[in-house]
Amino acid sequence: MPVNPSAALARRLGTLPRLRLALGQPPRVLELRTRYDAIPETFVPALAERPVAVLMFGVAASAQRLRVEMRGRNRASRLFPDASGTRPARLTLDADGPAERRSSVAAAARAVLRRHGVPAAASRDAGRYLCNASYYRALAEACPVLFLHIPPRAPPHARVRRPAQGRAATDSERLLRALTGIAAMLARRGRGGH
Repeated sequence: MPVNPSAALARRLGTLPRLRLALGQPPRVLELRTRYDAIPETFVPALAERPVAVLMFGVAASAQRLRVEMRGRNRASRLFPDASGTRPARLTLDADGPAERRSSVAAAARAVLRRHGVPAAASRDAGRYLCNASYYRALAEACPVLFLHIPPRAPPHARVRRPAQGRAATDSERLLRALTGIAAMLARRGRGGH
């Protein structure tokens, strides 16, 4: 994708004062290059800093709505080179790793999205590209980890009435509120609270 909407979404979310308030500190936003070598060079060192939680975003070209990834699989594909033209050397990501790693927070994240009126589907396949490779790696950590695939286009800005407050909110605003709720839930669980 020439323009990555998932990176723009992560940057926007990272600047929200309500997210800082919910987390008790500014979030760290890390944008990975679309290259396999970004995982060991950039992502693994960031994970070594022992984050409280990890919330990841990627773009699913065929998605019509948000997808909550339930698992990362120990699989790669030689069909799809990364942005540098590199293809994985093997079909497994980790020779000694399990066939899959599951997110312990995916169901709770879907509940947060539903409460905010954000349509989302559970997905059992994060693909065989960098999204899956980075998710599988992150799920090896002890902290809560979640990967969300977003559609290639930004949410429409149709106005929707919110009866409780009597003001309209865009789909984009609802999405940002839901993602703030997810990030706060991940942080609470990462700190040992539920």
